[in-house]
Amino acid sequence: MPELPDVEAARRLAERALGGKRLAEARAAPDRIVFDGASPRRVAASLRGRRVGGVGRKGKYLWLELDGRPWPVLHFGMTGSFRVYESAQERPRFWKLELVAEDGTRLAMRDVRRFGRIRLRRDPAREPPVSLLGFDPLEGMPPVAELQKLLARRKAPIKAVLLDQTVFAGVGNWIADEVLFQAGIRPHRPAAELSSAEVQRLRSRLRSIVVRAVAVEAESERFPRGWLFHRRWYGGESTTAGAEAIVRETIAGRTAAWVPARQR
Repeated sequence: MPELPDVEAARRLAERALGGKRLAEARAAPDRIVFDGASPRRVAASLRGRRVGGVGRKGKYLWLELDGRPWPVLHFGMTGSFRVYESAQERPRFWKLELVAEDGTRLAMRDVRRFGRIRLRRDPAREPPVSLLGFDPLEGMPPVAELQKLLARRKAPIKAVLLDQTVFAGVGNWIADEVLFQAGIRPHRPAAELSSAEVQRLRSRLRSIVVRAVAVEAESERFPRGWLFHRRWYGGESTTAGAEAIVRETIAGRTAAWVPARQR
């Protein structure tokens, strides 16, 4: 499932492809599931002829900033992504929205499993679903004291809180596991019980992991080899790069991978 680094990489791709250009054409597939609250035809009509000033993002949501309202807000769901190409013959399978710039550049959002969503909003950052999100770890990480106050109100396991998009916008399963592994915190620990030093470590590792993943455009093979990411899904009794046992279990309805020898 795309997480913050993947969506930021998609945002940068879209901005490189479409930024400053007028959309000569917009096409929408007849998918009433992916298009939420506005028909595919209406979404396409709202984009056609508009100039793209930029591409915004918060958490796992993206939106095109056009020279007229409303703006399209996109969420990739489990399998969504952007593809840039040059001809209609290269249009990807399972495409939902295709944008053709005045210079012929084409960008499509594709979504195999149809869990993604495309909506129209006049002011995305101030309207649901984006307005319901918590802070963005790349763009708006709060100070340690503020983060500790926020966590002090949460009795749920810290793994569950990290996945709560109304708190940590854009954090998904692998980032949450990686943060807790590097910060040395057990995923079961109630968020409210973390010490100031632990909150500081959690904040520091979250920021550094997201920044590093974004810097390599979310290409996982370029992540540091010592990251838990590379071993967390191996079957059997897998271990870390340091030969420490990795445990997998369900916490708050989500699979967690953690290392008892490292996390307290």
